[in-house]
This record gives sequence, C-alpha cells and structure tokens, in this order.
Amino acid sequence: MIEICQLSKKYKYAEDFSISKLDLTIKDEEIFGLLGPNGAGKTTLISILSSLIKPTSGHFTINGLTYKEHSKKIKQIIGIVPQEYALYPTLTASENLFYFGSMYGLTGNVLKDKMNYHLELLGLSRFANKKVENFSGGMKRRVNLIASILHSPKVLFLDEPTVGVDVQSKNVIIEYLQQLNKDGTTIVYTSHHLNEAEDFCHRVAIIDKGCIITKGIPTDLIKQQKHTHNLEDVFLSITGKALRDHA
Repeated sequence: MIEICQLSKKYKYAEDFSISKLDLTIKDEEIFGLLGPNGAGKTTLISILSSLIKPTSGHFTINGLTYKEHSKKIKQIIGIVPQEYALYPTLTASENLFYFGSMYGLTGNVLKDKMNYHLELLGLSRFANKKVENFSGGMKRRVNLIASILHSPKVLFLDEPTVGVDVQSKNVIIEYLQQLNKDGTTIVYTSHHLNEAEDFCHRVAIIDKGCIITKGIPTDLIKQQKHTHNLEDVFLSITGKALRDHA
C-alpha cells in the first residue's frame, strides 16, 4: 500500500535532517506502528505521507499513486488523525462532522447515515448536539477520529490517537480501529504507549534521529533482543535511557 524510497527531509535553518534516506514498505490492510523518542521524525514522516509537507529528496507512493503527480488523489484516499484536536470547539459534534464530511464531498442522507452510524459505534449519539468545547478529552478524540474516516479512506494515519484519554475511551478507540482494519483500512500509527503498540500493531518500526533502527513483528523483535520481555524493553535497549526532551 505504501512504498517509501530514500526519503529525506531537512527543514529550513535546521542543522540536521528530520528524516534521512528512509526506506519502508507498508502492506495493504496492515496496522503498522511508527515508534520513536521525541523528535525522532515520526510526525514529519506522517506529514510527508499525508502530502502536508514536501520531502527534501526521495519519493513515495500510496496505493500506486506518486505524490508529485497525484497529490490530490492521495489526499482523497487517506484520513489523518493529528496529535492535536482538529475540531471547531464552538460547533457541536454533528456540526463538526457535517463540515468535514462535506469537505470530502459527502452530502444528504449518505453523510447523515455515516455520521449517525459512527457516533453510535463510539458511544457519542446522545452528545451529537452538544458543543465540542464541553467534551472530555476522550470524547474529543473519538469525534476527531470519526471526522477522519467518514469518506472510508484506504489509509488512515494516526498520530498519538489515545494520548490523554481515559481507559474506557482508549479501549473503545482501539476496538473501533481494529474493526476498521478488518474492513480493509490500512493503518499507520504512532504512539508512546508501547504496550498498546505491542498488542495493536501487526508490525512496527523503531525510528531514531530520522532513521529506522529496526522493524518487524513485535514478538519477533522481543525475541531478537537479549534480556527483553516486552516492546518497551526493546525500545529502551535500542534507543537508550537518556532523556529526549525536544523543542
């Protein structure tokens, strides 16, 4: 589904590359985790694949489409759930979803039915006409997620989709994403919740300083590293225990 070849990105005035000569293949209908310390390049990579920013060099395809020739078509087949809430706080959940659904070209009963279906599935039906500014963090995350999948994207990019949410919301979000994947959506996911990633992802890549250090099935990576019992142990073994504060 996604082919990345020698992809690099250096921001203006930056001393180092955020992404450096990165090669990666993500399979169709896979849940793929991008894991790494703060500033490793995860969000930059997702931003490039989403056609939000341009790479410095290298290239990639999504579903056979190149970003140089088919940027608009790529945007039509992907969904993005950013780290920050991408919602209008003074609008209701329904008004937000109607707006974003309309941006994707959905109208009338088709849009209304999709909104009602996903609101019900994520336990938000009774709050549909409440303003988002009054929602809890978990509720905002769920509305944000619905806004990204109303058009049934082939690929869904998730940047920290469960950060700052309660356990119940986290569980509902993960089950919902697993069902989307079973229905055919390829998911690319970043998170600092390594136990969650270990259970959720089919494969993961650990990125540090813009490069992929290792990749594979979580259970295989755990077996390959000495004295590791889970993905968090693998992560610390590979990236070290030093603080990675980043601004």
